[in-house]
Amino acid sequence: MNKTILVALREFVENLSTKTFWIGIFIFPIILVASVVVPTLLEKSKRARTFAVMDHSGWLHDEVMQLAMQRDLNSVLLEAVEAHKNGHPMPSSFPSGVAPFLEKVTHENAHELASAIAFEADTSLIESDAAKLLSDWWRNLSEDQARTYDSWLMAAHYRITDTYGDDVASLNEAIDAETLFAYITIQAEPLDTDPAMTYVCNNFTDESLKHWYGNLVNDVVRRKRVDRYQIDPAIARLLTTPVRMEARKITAEGQEAHVETKDTLHQWVPIAFVYLLWISVFSISQMLLTNTVEEKSNRIIEVLLSSVSPLQLMSGKILGIAATGLTIILSWILFFFFALKALPFMMGMPLSFDLSFIMSDFRYLGSFVAYFMFGYFFYAALLVGMGSVCNSLKEAQNLMTPVILILLVPMFAMVPVGQDPNGTLAKVLSFFPPFTPFIMMNRAAGPPALWEYVATTVLMLVAIAFVFWASAKVFRIGILLTGKPPKMTEVLRWLRAPVGTVPERKRP
Repeated sequence: MNKTILVALREFVENLSTKTFWIGIFIFPIILVASVVVPTLLEKSKRARTFAVMDHSGWLHDEVMQLAMQRDLNSVLLEAVEAHKNGHPMPSSFPSGVAPFLEKVTHENAHELASAIAFEADTSLIESDAAKLLSDWWRNLSEDQARTYDSWLMAAHYRITDTYGDDVASLNEAIDAETLFAYITIQAEPLDTDPAMTYVCNNFTDESLKHWYGNLVNDVVRRKRVDRYQIDPAIARLLTTPVRMEARKITAEGQEAHVETKDTLHQWVPIAFVYLLWISVFSISQMLLTNTVEEKSNRIIEVLLSSVSPLQLMSGKILGIAATGLTIILSWILFFFFALKALPFMMGMPLSFDLSFIMSDFRYLGSFVAYFMFGYFFYAALLVGMGSVCNSLKEAQNLMTPVILILLVPMFAMVPVGQDPNGTLAKVLSFFPPFTPFIMMNRAAGPPALWEYVATTVLMLVAIAFVFWASAKVFRIGILLTGKPPKMTEVLRWLRAPVGTVPERKRP
């Protein structure tokens, strides 16, 4: 046991002193965070889409723009009122002379003020010089200024142009030249025509402009139709309001309760843990395989076996890499804990709830650590036995193919199992040892019955013991074997051979 621990310490210290270890510590969380941060930053830096409108109705586009202005200004006013009330600094683009006027603005009359400015209506709220200053500032708000606000503003994303007028040929040329993102044609009688508009654009993936403008048109046209047919607005709202189905859950006390966003995340969080578990087990087990093959090809194994037995060497290498893997996992957990705390605020998107509960929930974190150890020891023992019969990394990569195929199964089953964690598929796959750690981690939100936890734990312990025994039988012979790799039939003969004997290899 002392020699096994010494081998494990050697492996651990040797791995900590390599660049690969530190790359493994930082590269995965950095890539994961970058995959979230970079698209968000790129989206924020995307310049406003320029579009044109040919309005044959003579009125619809103007009202659409007024409605868009009213909604955006209402959002900005509420944001400014909240900042002013809490003593927070205003965005640099906000006119300083308007700040005292915000004392008169409340959540109730912000909508009235925004409507008065957008539709140029008469109201006592815009009689002051500050209100007129606000109106002039808003109508000349630039794209860069609009981006300084937390609210979604049209000026930050879309710009309308009348450069091309109603010349369809010029509009089409501008679309081809990518100087114009899209143009919209409104028919002469939009209240009676279907379709009332056409949308021309060569970008088929970004339809945000189409949906944004279309929703505004629907609101305006709906209001006009209500007025034309003299329908009571209250009845019209009732007719157009969809039936809402409210999600509820049953608590531990047997009572109904609202389903919150946090509850939904609890159900899907295991999928993230399964993905992390898969990456951890695969990368760290492969590290052990690579390490074994390299030491065998460099003849370092022969020196080590002069001081320790094959079983001590194999066990020590597995434990040493396990300690390396746990160090990496612990670093990742700490990194993600602080990232979940700080990242939303660093990106200017504070969340209404604390995501750090994901990393502090023992049901997930405890399961992750336990199933990492089960998965690692199972695949580590399997791969170290495979690595002992290989003379080069190329041979090892060929042997890794069936292992990778096995590991892909729980990845493909992630979503079905996550949707039905206590279903037949999930239960069946839970009792197949190569899949057990991943499937049981995926079912943590279920959660499975206690007897399933006990049964799968016993199953994994038995499977790990068997794989260790088989790998040790192969390792003691294969680690000193050179030349042509053995065939499967020869490896099976090694498993049946008594300890201390080496079956004679058949000559080709």
